[in-house]
Amino acid sequence: MPVASLATGRRAALAVCAVLLAPALVRADRQRVLRFIPHADLAVLDPVWSGAYVTRNHALMIFDTLYGMDADFRIHPQMAEGHDTSNDGLRWTIRLRGGLRFHDGEPVLARDVAASIRRWAVRDSFGQALLAAMDEIASPDDRALTIRLKHRFPLLAYALAKPGSPVCVIMPERLARTDSFRQVTEMVGSGPYRFLPAEQVAGARVCYERNPGYQPRSGGTPSLTAGPKYAHFDRVEWHVLPDPSTAAAALQAGEVDWWEAPTFDLLPLLEREPHLATTRPDPVGLMGMLRFNHLHPPFDEPAVRRALLPAVSQAAYVAAVVGSFPEGGRTGIGFFTPGTPSASEDGLAVLDGPRDLERARRELASAGVAGKRIVLIAPSDFPLLKAQADIGADLLRRVGFDVDYQAMDWGTAIRRLASQEPPARGGWNVVHTYFSGVDVLDPAVHPYLRGNGRAGRTGWPSSQYIEALREAWFAADDSETRAALTRALQRQAFADLPYIPIGQLRLRSAHRRDLAGIPSIVPTFWNVRRV
Repeated sequence: MPVASLATGRRAALAVCAVLLAPALVRADRQRVLRFIPHADLAVLDPVWSGAYVTRNHALMIFDTLYGMDADFRIHPQMAEGHDTSNDGLRWTIRLRGGLRFHDGEPVLARDVAASIRRWAVRDSFGQALLAAMDEIASPDDRALTIRLKHRFPLLAYALAKPGSPVCVIMPERLARTDSFRQVTEMVGSGPYRFLPAEQVAGARVCYERNPGYQPRSGGTPSLTAGPKYAHFDRVEWHVLPDPSTAAAALQAGEVDWWEAPTFDLLPLLEREPHLATTRPDPVGLMGMLRFNHLHPPFDEPAVRRALLPAVSQAAYVAAVVGSFPEGGRTGIGFFTPGTPSASEDGLAVLDGPRDLERARRELASAGVAGKRIVLIAPSDFPLLKAQADIGADLLRRVGFDVDYQAMDWGTAIRRLASQEPPARGGWNVVHTYFSGVDVLDPAVHPYLRGNGRAGRTGWPSSQYIEALREAWFAADDSETRAALTRALQRQAFADLPYIPIGQLRLRSAHRRDLAGIPSIVPTFWNVRRV
């Protein structure tokens, strides 16, 4: 047989083999790779520097925490083996589990934990309360951490376990010594997945690989951030698809496996697909916020903030996101998660009844700010926040402001919102955001029910009354006193208005039916598996 014929035959045979093997290779790839659409691009890596949820979700993949929280809000040891407290409650001794190692192969030591807690506590609202109560944090040996307190702080494990931003992740001491107000860019954790910085493409893709050295906690039930964490995929890819129609098409075609935050208008389409499923509504939901920059006029004045109350319609904000989708949202919302012990109707009357734009216009005119130019930040690649920004911009124009609507991607918005400069020099006046219900369960975790000015979170509200009530809440020894103080805090918040509550959203995620273990409150990737 001629050589050319032999070569042609071999090529044909190889082509047939490739065709036969292709489905098997695709199946193998699907078994080892999880493809996910996040709600936004990952613009900031450091979970202490940024409170963005996309940064928190990224951090929970690659870092671990001393304690975890289950879906019933109970606290469990995670990296910690356990702890002991002295009889007077002023000394905590926390012992690490054995065999913990960072992704670079170095052991996790107590001094890494101490440095990580110090760095996190400076930026976190709950952490600041712990820091104020703390006399000393030390590491007498490689696995023991001791915390001496000035006064009892029974919520210490809760502070270290909370899954809300900023989360207290444990990183190597060499990284944790970085100033809290400067970003850490090297991502070395001890969690179930490792970050692959060389594969990150801004605005398009973020990649992780399974950490083969990770040791899940033995025993317990996996729930939220508590219990054993098993990485069932060799690789997790985040595909950033800000256009909802494109994301829906990718999920329908099997190009991705899981979409974190489908828009409500597309949920009926996705639910009709036999190979797709949607999760039950997030039980704690997302709490919408109309937030102000309290450092600069006009919203540095409480009277100006209060003047907006007669005009704000929670129903309009919720409808802009969920439309008529059943159980998609809820109005009549105050400063705490509905259905929890902290929620109450105190002060809510100001948001009830028919809205009165004319009254708002009169009060703003009396305050001398009618026609004033304000800068409103609108994340253009984040459908939920874009919808809220559009409602807010229209409202603010109708009550008399000259609204400078500045559209930008979410990553740019995060950096812009960190600026304390005046609006004319790159700052801002108004932004609409949301927080998970787990972040506003009570005064301890609530990041924006504060009045500590420039030392606080973005917006920097100041109120000595809110701070005094919050300190009294921490000092209270019984649930009745705390409940009364929580109600008083909500009444004071409606007077000082660190922000205006604009309703609750109850999102769902969508995924391929061959996935099991999809969580509903925080998108964690451990224990998700293909069936």
